[in-house]
Amino acid sequence: MTTAVSLRLARIGCLVVAAVQPVPAQMFREPTNPPSTVRPPGLKDVGIDQKLDNRLPLDLHFRDESGRDVRLGDFFSTKPVIITPVYYGCPMLCTQILNGLVSGLKPVSFNAGQQYDVLAVSFDPSETPELALKKKDSYVRRYGRAGAENGFHFLTGDPPAIKALTDALGFRYSYDPKSKQFAHASGLMVATPEGRISRYLYGVDYAPRDLRLALVEAAERKIGTPVDELLLFCYHYDPATGKYGAIAMNFLRLAAAATVLGIGVLLTLLFRHDLKNRTS
Repeated sequence: MTTAVSLRLARIGCLVVAAVQPVPAQMFREPTNPPSTVRPPGLKDVGIDQKLDNRLPLDLHFRDESGRDVRLGDFFSTKPVIITPVYYGCPMLCTQILNGLVSGLKPVSFNAGQQYDVLAVSFDPSETPELALKKKDSYVRRYGRAGAENGFHFLTGDPPAIKALTDALGFRYSYDPKSKQFAHASGLMVATPEGRISRYLYGVDYAPRDLRLALVEAAERKIGTPVDELLLFCYHYDPATGKYGAIAMNFLRLAAAATVLGIGVLLTLLFRHDLKNRTS
């Protein structure tokens, strides 16, 4: 790599890092409750337990939006997968999760169906492929990119398969027979092409930077650009928050390296200019 290219790359890295400082996002996740806190009975068993690097049961069978029987493993091969446990009849929260996911993915240059897949799985066993198809059509249109129908998958399943998958994800929810609704946390998981859980992102508002970096890491850096490598050098995934936070020391190291490189280039140019004048 030439000096000019290195300098340009470092400058781009510094500009990009400066432009994407962490922004607080609305989150709803499973906190560790103080002993004095008493949770409402309906939320006692609701939350998300992180199971990073846990291998998903890829032999489970579900139904896709066309009603076809599919294996979970059919969606894992060469691309990372974003998994969203939701239920399609949810009156509010699940819609916000899916809206937030698609809104966060739209600024990301990666394309669903090419560099990654999105897998929505209903944890309501009464829901049908017809309802799943309506949801898929809605979000494919919302995403608005050609070929998106090949990257978005909306599944339904039977109770044993749903329980096995949600247990593997660490996703806990409960059903309220009075309201006929589910109580659940909001979040999504990013899995590797081999079906191992790589990252958890919480809330209903997902920053494009977090989604992009999570996909790059889940893909073992087989996708992305040199700028993504610089961002991963300056930002680190925090399991406690489900977000990427700046590493001050690495950021300072990058800035120092760019400064030294810039001084070196400047001295070289001055030396060449002085040599040229002496020759003249």
